[in-house]
Amino acid sequence: MLNWGSGANNPKYKRRRRQLVEKLAKKGIQDEAVLEALNMVPRHMFLDTALRDRAYKDTALPIGKEQTISQPFTVASQTELLQLMPGEKVLEIGTGSGYQAAVLCELGAEVYTIERHKKLYERARSILGELGYSVRFKLGDGTLGWSAYAPYDAIVVTAGAPSIPEDLVEQLNINGRLVVPVGDDNRQEMVRITKIRENEFEEERFSNFKFVPLIGKKGWKE
Repeated sequence: MLNWGSGANNPKYKRRRRQLVEKLAKKGIQDEAVLEALNMVPRHMFLDTALRDRAYKDTALPIGKEQTISQPFTVASQTELLQLMPGEKVLEIGTGSGYQAAVLCELGAEVYTIERHKKLYERARSILGELGYSVRFKLGDGTLGWSAYAPYDAIVVTAGAPSIPEDLVEQLNINGRLVVPVGDDNRQEMVRITKIRENEFEEERFSNFKFVPLIGKKGWKE
């Protein structure tokens, strides 16, 4: 899938990526497909040159516009909770750097992603295209979802919401899963909503995380 002529396959970063994946497995990530997807995605390509030596540390890093590329453990945790099968249609709310979208592509998903910051939207679109990932992009308010392509088999929200966005729940397919961090400014609890049948949902709650705020009509006010 990757365009290996892009500089993505630098042996130094490949070795560090494997070490990161081994660390994530020790921290509790069990899904082998998710671990292999993170092993395939060149995280350093989604960062400014000055930050690339820190790309395979298990930490969030700045990408501009007061946004971050999420900690790899957080990306792995959310992705694992999605329980993806190849070929499923996934909506990502908050493209950010594009890293999470690349991981979803490596899992064989049909990926749709929304970003509200034009600069980040354009940068992620350029990087993902350069690396050979096929993703559908939208510039806009992710809290409203993307009804034109609904329903989705899975939806992942990469920013902290004050409550579960109803529009996203409505855009789930039967047996579809929404994974979203919900809480206040300081801490969010990871929530998974599964649509059992029309108007029937299962809610599960997992560990606490800290994300940038989900800004939009059905999220936090800017």
